[in-house]
Amino acid sequence: MKLHPRFREALTPLRVVMIAYVVIVIVVMIAAPLLAPDDPISQNVSQRLLPPFSQGHLLGTDELGRDILSRLMFGARIELFIALGATLLSMVLGTLLGLFGAYFNGLTEFVTMRLVVDVILAFPPIILALLAVTLYGPGAVTLIVAMGVLFAPLFARITYGQVLSVKREEYVDAARTFGAPTLLVMFRTVLPNVSAPIIVQFSLTMAAAVLLESGLSYLGLGIVPPAPSWGSMVAQGQRYLTTDPHALLVPGITVVLTILAFGILGDALRDLLDPKAKKRS
Repeated sequence: MKLHPRFREALTPLRVVMIAYVVIVIVVMIAAPLLAPDDPISQNVSQRLLPPFSQGHLLGTDELGRDILSRLMFGARIELFIALGATLLSMVLGTLLGLFGAYFNGLTEFVTMRLVVDVILAFPPIILALLAVTLYGPGAVTLIVAMGVLFAPLFARITYGQVLSVKREEYVDAARTFGAPTLLVMFRTVLPNVSAPIIVQFSLTMAAAVLLESGLSYLGLGIVPPAPSWGSMVAQGQRYLTTDPHALLVPGITVVLTILAFGILGDALRDLLDPKAKKRS
């Protein structure tokens, strides 16, 4: 079966591999209790720091004798749950801010794009995330809300620029002429025509959310132990880098591959949904 030229151009071998990796991670996230060979928090000090391919432990064990593969699988549930929740929240908030700011202009634009979006962008994301976690304590809900607010300006700016170029199109003027309510024009006429770059940004923000959550967990400000988290696994494994490097390298490589895969998925979606963006870049 022949693929459309756009698909052939977008789905390079590297992108196909990375998309397959994303699918595997999502499957592991959903089916971790069925796929994990062991309890992720069960300790067995007599089997601590076993190397990979040990009997019963494909990727070895950590400093407390916990199965690394099982912790990676359950860590994927936590990692992607937080990243997905934060990305969905930021997409909703940012899209609404950009849509209302661009469509109404004037005071609405000043409030949404200047008082909200620009103020958030003025602070480094890691600083605001650290502040939120320090004030409200670590945990999934805190991370989702904090990162959702932090990443909202990314969607707001993209939506704002796209709506500015679309709202003067003839089909939008026609909807207004026929007396369609303002909200109906915004959400049924304008928003669907600016959705492609928003979908691309969704994948890229997933990668950023995984990176930020892993960084916070690495600092001890993410998911509370003993719940498995990729960032905390990296922090614990770095103490044994010279003697048992697998305790650091396995979760570290997993984090890097996941971030890279979502980033490459975003590039593929851009070429599929918004090919003009590639030419402009």
